[in-house]
Amino acid sequence: MAVQEARQGTEAPRGAGAHDGGCTCGDCPHGARAGHRRAEAEFLLQRDGFAAGHGLPAAVAHSVSASRQWVSEELTQSAELVAERGRAEGEAWLTRLWLRTAATVWAAVVALLLVQALTAVGAGWSDARTAGLLAALVVAGALTTASWFHRARGGALAPVIGEDNRLSTSRAVAAAWVLLVAYAVLVLVGRLAAASGHAERDALLSGLDLSRGAGVVTVLAVVCVIAVLVRRVVGVRVLAQRLQKVRAARPRAADLLTDDAGRGTFADIQYVVIGAVALVFAAVRLARRPDQLPDLPWGLAVVVLVSAATYLAGKYAEGGRPVILSVVRAREAGDLDAPIRTGDDIEIRGAGFVPPGAQTADRLSRMVVRIGPVHVHVPLVPVTGGFSNPTDAVLTVPVPADVEPGRVDVQVVTAAGAETNRYAIDVTD
Repeated sequence: MAVQEARQGTEAPRGAGAHDGGCTCGDCPHGARAGHRRAEAEFLLQRDGFAAGHGLPAAVAHSVSASRQWVSEELTQSAELVAERGRAEGEAWLTRLWLRTAATVWAAVVALLLVQALTAVGAGWSDARTAGLLAALVVAGALTTASWFHRARGGALAPVIGEDNRLSTSRAVAAAWVLLVAYAVLVLVGRLAAASGHAERDALLSGLDLSRGAGVVTVLAVVCVIAVLVRRVVGVRVLAQRLQKVRAARPRAADLLTDDAGRGTFADIQYVVIGAVALVFAAVRLARRPDQLPDLPWGLAVVVLVSAATYLAGKYAEGGRPVILSVVRAREAGDLDAPIRTGDDIEIRGAGFVPPGAQTADRLSRMVVRIGPVHVHVPLVPVTGGFSNPTDAVLTVPVPADVEPGRVDVQVVTAAGAETNRYAIDVTD
C-alpha cells in the first residue's frame, strides 16, 4: 500500500488536496501527517527499488563498493527527510493531544454523573453523591488547567511522558494511584464541609485514620518510590552505557506494555494489570464506603508490592552494553582465503549493535565503526522489506585506505551513542 501511495503521489498534481503535505496552515496536523506518510512511502519505494537493482547510475554500477556507498548515501538522505517529517508530525500530535486529554477528563465526569443518577433512582440523592461529583469537578478542573499549561507537551499526559518521549509505565501507575487518593480525600473534605453534627464530623475524620487506609497508603508510597527510583536507575544505566535509549517520534498507549522496540514485556504487563485490578477494587470500595479512605486489604496490597518489586527487578535486568565478539574478513563465494587488507570488507560479530527502537533507517545510518583512528560509517544495504546491513549481531564495513597496516583496534559506536569494547585486528599490506 505504501508503494502504491508513493506511485500515486508522484503522478498527482501538487495542489490536488488541501492537506497533501505541502499545507500552509501553520501547525496544521493534517499537513504534517500527510507529509510524513508521503515521505515514508517514497522512501520505501526507493529502498525496494535499490534492493532490486534499479536506479543505479552508470558511473557506479561497475563497482560493488561504489554502488553500495552511493545507495547508502541516497537512502540516508531520504531517511533523514522521513525522520524530519516524523518529528513534525509528532510535535503536531502532541500539540493537539491536550484537547483530547481534557475532553477525556470531562467525559469521565459526565460518566460519573450518569452513574450516580442511575444509582440514585429509588435510593435518593445523598450528600456522598454530591461530594463525589464536586470532587470530580475539582480534579477535572485541575487536570484541565494543567493540560493548558502543558499543551505543547501532551496536556495532562505530560508528567507521565519520559525523557525518551514515551509513556512511562511507572509514572502512569503512580499517577493513577495519586489521582485516586486525592479524589478520595476530596470526597471526605466535601462530606466534612456538609456535615452538621459533631458525631458525623468525628466519624468522617476517623475515616482518615491510618488503621483504615494503611493498605492504600502503603501502595501509594511504594508506587511513587518506584516511579522515582526507576527514573534514577534508567538514567544511571544510560550514563554508564549499560542501557541504550533512543528517542521515540511520539508517545503511544502501547508504551505502557512494551519495551522501546515495541515488544510486550512481562514486567510491564503484570505491573499494569495488577495495578489496574487493585485500583478498580479501591475505587469500588470508595464508592461503597465514601466516609473513609479505601480500605485495601493487605492481601491485595502485598500482591501489588510483589508486582512492583518484579517491575523494578525487570528494569535492573533489561538492556546491556553492546559487545564485539569477533572480527573476520568478509569473504564472497569464489574468493581465496587471505588476511585482512585495506579495501577489504570486515564482518564484525557481536550483540547489541542496534538499540531497541533504532530499527529505522535514519537511526541505522548513524552507526559508526572506529578502525584505528578512522571513523567508518556503516553502509545501509537494502533488501526487500528492510536492510541486511547493519543488524543487531553483524556489521559489515570496508577497511579504508587511510588505515595504516599493523595492529589496530576496532570499536562500534551505536545510534544511542554507546561504545563497544575494543577488538584488535591485524591489517596487512
